[in-house]
Amino acid sequence: MARAGTIPRQRMPEQDPQVRVRNFWEVPLGYTPELAVMEAERCLQCKNPQCVKGCPVEVDIPGFIRLIREGDFLGAARKIKETNNLPAICGRVCPQETQCEKFCVLGRRYEPVAIGRLERFAADYEREHGYDPPSLPSPTGKKVAVVGSGPSGLTAAADLAKIGHKVVIFEGLHVPGGVLVYGIPEFRLPKSIVQAEVDFVRSLGVEIRTDWVIGKIRTVDELLEEYDAVYIATGAGAPTFMNIPGENLNGVYSANEYLTRVNLMKAYQFPEADTPVRRGRRVVVVGGGNVAMDAARTARRLGADVTVIYRRSRAEMPARLEEVHHAEEEGVKFQFLTNPVRYIGNDEGWVVAAECVRMELGEPDSSGRRRPVPVPGSEFTIEVDQVIVAIGTHANPLVPSTTRDLKLNERGYIVVDPETGATSREGVFAGGDIVTGAATVIEAMGAGKRAARAIDAYLRGRGAERL
Repeated sequence: MARAGTIPRQRMPEQDPQVRVRNFWEVPLGYTPELAVMEAERCLQCKNPQCVKGCPVEVDIPGFIRLIREGDFLGAARKIKETNNLPAICGRVCPQETQCEKFCVLGRRYEPVAIGRLERFAADYEREHGYDPPSLPSPTGKKVAVVGSGPSGLTAAADLAKIGHKVVIFEGLHVPGGVLVYGIPEFRLPKSIVQAEVDFVRSLGVEIRTDWVIGKIRTVDELLEEYDAVYIATGAGAPTFMNIPGENLNGVYSANEYLTRVNLMKAYQFPEADTPVRRGRRVVVVGGGNVAMDAARTARRLGADVTVIYRRSRAEMPARLEEVHHAEEEGVKFQFLTNPVRYIGNDEGWVVAAECVRMELGEPDSSGRRRPVPVPGSEFTIEVDQVIVAIGTHANPLVPSTTRDLKLNERGYIVVDPETGATSREGVFAGGDIVTGAATVIEAMGAGKRAARAIDAYLRGRGAERL
């Protein structure tokens, strides 16, 4: 550990904040080969690597880092892809600080190895220098339908295709990627990166059909007439509001709508793109998670003065520290212990102010965080012309409501066996946010990987048929 500890954690080069706030280009610029090798030399190559235990998709972390250290960058990418089909995405958006890097042994005395940055480097190097097409197994004769092309659906589809099953993904939107393309801004996850990862999944023999809204065009029940199994990975994309006065005013958006317009419909390129979005001048973003940071940083790039209001303190914010730091560098302001109680409109129905109340922290709630309590008589108003509500999502009811005998919980999410993803319906499996509620990309991918194993066992007659 002494040698590894003498090498500082290598910083990722980034765009200057004053420059990037005026563009939608990616903020972190990636490691050079020299920086990647130096960071890889910090790895202790533990005999019992704890970091792997923190990886939901079971990447051989010491193995790929060793290959980077040896200069075999393409080999490192191949090693990652043995278990992770979307490494360029994971290296950019996964919260490694609470997963693999959290368990890094070096981190007990020094900063942990930058596992995520090294994963991104290996994936980007492979994409830029080419890779050997994967060898496909003999077909098993079994067919699987995957509903949704987000991270969970792509992972399950790729793993099933690697086994030899025929997989067809049905995507409701006009491009594949799910939340990766409609929810995460270009400056954090470029669409070209998502497209490259989707192309890799296609290279495994997976067919992707876009503009297929399952529950409308066809139901899961109808899919089961043609396919041997179905995996539901539709996410949790229905927006949540606070149900306070004024939420129906013009200029009040859900983060889902706002980010979809800007990301998927490329409103930031208007008029080159066909779909504009209203550019606010004084924007309030309500919430403290990564989606709130994405919305706030997007509004800044569209020219707004942006304030994030969050009902708890900074310490309770669920957003990644890196995202909060980037937002602050870009000029986003924060008002903590603040909560809106109503929005005020003008005679034309447009929002012009947000009435807020100061909060104080009380006893911990079910999340383990101290519950925010309003301070009597502390109301005040903020002048705004746009509000973006980013306080979470809930299950879209379309697929569950059109599928017979599918057990749901009280919040409308699909109930599954946590180890297999098996639902109450024979041959139907589910995973990702439609099961757990809004979570991380890598957690959704982990669910897809577990479900793929269970679906394969089911197709071979070795697994449980239902929950």
